[in-house]
Amino acid sequence: MQSSSRIIIGIDPGTQILGYGIIKVHAKKMEILAIGVVKLDKFSDHGVRLKRIFERLTSLIETYHPDEMALEAPFFGKNVQSMLKLGRAQGVSMAAGLMKGLTINEYAPRKVKQSITGKGTATKEQVAEMLQRIFGFEDMPKYMDATDGLAVAYCHYLDSTNIIKQQSVGVKKPVKKQSSKNAWSDFAKKNEDRVKK
Repeated sequence: MQSSSRIIIGIDPGTQILGYGIIKVHAKKMEILAIGVVKLDKFSDHGVRLKRIFERLTSLIETYHPDEMALEAPFFGKNVQSMLKLGRAQGVSMAAGLMKGLTINEYAPRKVKQSITGKGTATKEQVAEMLQRIFGFEDMPKYMDATDGLAVAYCHYLDSTNIIKQQSVGVKKPVKKQSSKNAWSDFAKKNEDRVKK
């Protein structure tokens, strides 16, 4: 999936608010095609929320024709019911992508934050601010869920082009064998505009 032009839809699954970001990558130039949220809190029935997620994502896929879908994977939580509902939202999102023939990729929240800011413990605000610098958009979205969706799309772009493979948590076969110090040096050189000095 390494064509010169590709479109990636990133999803931050949620049962109250689902965030999405769609980016187009041509060579090394990127642009945001769409960024937003699907508000679900007005629906009291969980099944209706899932139906709304499926319909809205299907509509976005039909409009923007992405090649790939990237989702933030649910992380472990203490509330089992919340995790179950979040898992369902993720599953419905995946089903919408699979129905349209997209490849599906999942990323842990920590990896998404690390790929954008260099810190796996970054706040939503820090991630949003870094994305604002990278993409140059003026107005910050009202909901951080939207920038979270954009972050997942951008994380997938970086990961799939081997830019952050060396720093990836859980990657079994790095592209090159090198020390973590050298990997960071290479990353810093290639991404001087993203690394704080």
